[in-house]
Amino acid sequence: MKIAILPGDGIGTEIVAEAVKVLKALDLQFESEQALVGGAAYEAHGHPLPESTLNLAKAADAVLFGAVGDWKYDKLERALRPEQAILGLRKHLGLFANFRPAICYEQLTHASSLKPELVAGLDILIIRELTGDIYFGQPRGRRVAVDGHFPGAEEAFDTMRYSKPEIERIAHIAFQAARKRGKKVTSVDKANVLETFQFWKDVVTEVHAQYSDVELEHMYVDNAAMQLVKAPKKFDVVVTGNMFGDILSDEAAMLTGSIGMLPSASLDRNNKGLYEPSHGSAPDIAGKGIANPLATILSAAMMLRFSLDQAEAADRIESAVRSVLSAGLRTADIWSEGTQKVSTRDMGDAVVAAVRGASVKTITTITKS
Repeated sequence: MKIAILPGDGIGTEIVAEAVKVLKALDLQFESEQALVGGAAYEAHGHPLPESTLNLAKAADAVLFGAVGDWKYDKLERALRPEQAILGLRKHLGLFANFRPAICYEQLTHASSLKPELVAGLDILIIRELTGDIYFGQPRGRRVAVDGHFPGAEEAFDTMRYSKPEIERIAHIAFQAARKRGKKVTSVDKANVLETFQFWKDVVTEVHAQYSDVELEHMYVDNAAMQLVKAPKKFDVVVTGNMFGDILSDEAAMLTGSIGMLPSASLDRNNKGLYEPSHGSAPDIAGKGIANPLATILSAAMMLRFSLDQAEAADRIESAVRSVLSAGLRTADIWSEGTQKVSTRDMGDAVVAAVRGASVKTITTITKS
């Protein structure tokens, strides 16, 4: 097993270090190689995704990714901004299916923005199409308008588009995932306004004919956003396009207590994937040792399960995270009165101890030493 380690910017280096520490505690045989990406790569190589980094990602069995971005790069031309690295990796590796599980752990129900009774037992899987939609559609750019409300004025434009094969393959992924869960798929669209998403709705409906054992409902994106905070447990698998999925998965993250708890996997057709936390690089807290590494650690567990065929090892990590939360350990983003606030490194050490079989009492003692 070869893993490409791409920490990136901001807190990326801190949280990835803890995930790697946990992986090593499993005593698995794997090779890893680290490379620069994002702003760090721009500083060193003049590009957020250097050829050497891309080649490493292509050669690896899986990619463990931190986060990219910093406000100081906002004035760069768009092609050189750190965020282009993750878009480039998705494109070059063919990563079209993004899995974002939103699980509210029993120990964190009071950390959620919603009432505990609304989120207790929450387990949603959001599947986001990752390589189409308005993020990649062409043409795009700026120009002087020749018509519309203000002819002669400067305007900007992007193109929302989806092909039938793109929609079909993500729909199949969603229905297959639902078969292993609650057998319900909610397809989120804006078919009442957008031709692209009327097409999406039609194609998803066609694919559903092959999955009679799975319930399908269609929901407009504005209603889906409302229902996620009104009755989130009514959802099982949610499938949607790139932009809607980007927004809804961040909303769902707050149901779990913190976006610092939300892992993600971006997969190709052969289950090779890039694994990253759903949060960003948080440059305002970088270097302070207060970032939550659990989303990255849980992303490493997803990597073991989906790409490296190590389901038992993945179970060990996920069980260890539950043990650490049961011990009352919390980083600042999920801390509440009566729990113990710990650093990024302490949280990683605690998960390592739990992976190695330490008791809840021992885990608490380790972070106090």
